[in-house]
Amino acid sequence: MSELTFEQMLEESLKTIRNGEVVDGTVIDVKPDEIVLNIGYKADGIITRSEYTNDSNADLTTMVSVGDPMTVKVLKVNDGEGQVLLTYKRLAAEKGNERLKEAYENHEVLKAPVTQILGGGLSVVVDEARVFIPASLVSDTYEKDLSKYQDQEIEFVISEFNPRRNRVIGDRRQLLVAEKAEKQKELFEKLHVGDTVEGVVKNVTDFGAFIDLGGVDGLLHISEMSWGRVENPKKVFKVGDELKVLVKDIHDTKIALSLKFPESNPWANAAEDYAVGTVITGKVARMTDFGAFVELAPGVDALLHVSQISKAHVDKPSDVLKVGEEVTAKIVDLNEAEKKISLSMKALETADEETADAE
Repeated sequence: MSELTFEQMLEESLKTIRNGEVVDGTVIDVKPDEIVLNIGYKADGIITRSEYTNDSNADLTTMVSVGDPMTVKVLKVNDGEGQVLLTYKRLAAEKGNERLKEAYENHEVLKAPVTQILGGGLSVVVDEARVFIPASLVSDTYEKDLSKYQDQEIEFVISEFNPRRNRVIGDRRQLLVAEKAEKQKELFEKLHVGDTVEGVVKNVTDFGAFIDLGGVDGLLHISEMSWGRVENPKKVFKVGDELKVLVKDIHDTKIALSLKFPESNPWANAAEDYAVGTVITGKVARMTDFGAFVELAPGVDALLHVSQISKAHVDKPSDVLKVGEEVTAKIVDLNEAEKKISLSMKALETADEETADAE
């Protein structure tokens, strides 16, 4: 068998290079917008910037060096000028799609940086293959502004894989939901009524505050914020405040919290502090037609009945008293079980008169 001539060898090699074929080559020249490759063919291969990367402003000289080996795909054997047009990006994307297909079938968790913020979600790239994560699947809570995710590396799973329709959908939400469920399970296993736990104020409403206990939210109702009276939770707490709270009740996945710690109960020593006959000073907290409620301490209100305000006839408490006014009265009745205290200013008037008469 005779040896092939140089021209025949070229002709033979030409037959082996076809559009769509994957070939190996070596970089022999790099320009900012173009890479020249020796692919063992009679003509060198050319990779334009747009066929190497999605970054339209990329400088290829900073990304590729002479001598680098590359595996590429043939786009066109002859571009009309005797050059072979190649693509690196599309081949990488095809390999990336294979990677995504495996991840989809195996329910694998992927991690990739966010490359673009779109109107309806996020775009990430895995091995040059694009994945779209709709806004509804980015988080387990509604997020209006997704810009904070730009360039951030996030984890997700592939929930839909249909490259023919250009639909490769990522889902981050289900991972967050699963993670939260695991944290909830762990927390509920070790959480008991009566425990004191640390938390952070997550949201404040008119009726209470939601406290993040580390993956689980508990409700601190307005009635449990203080032994005293709280008119507006928003004036007492703000988002981000750190608190130590008492676990008052656990019902299924709902946790009721309290700041009424037993050791600070103002009624704990009521028999001594508010014994009948004690003269005490307090501030008028609120008034009704039948009497005034006087705050003796945070969480301890006593009733000063209209008939006990003065020996003189009083039609309404508001005729002689005003909210915030400081009054001094005698404790005439104490009911610890019902947490009720009755006061009398009239009793002090009588005592003063008796003292004056004795003198």
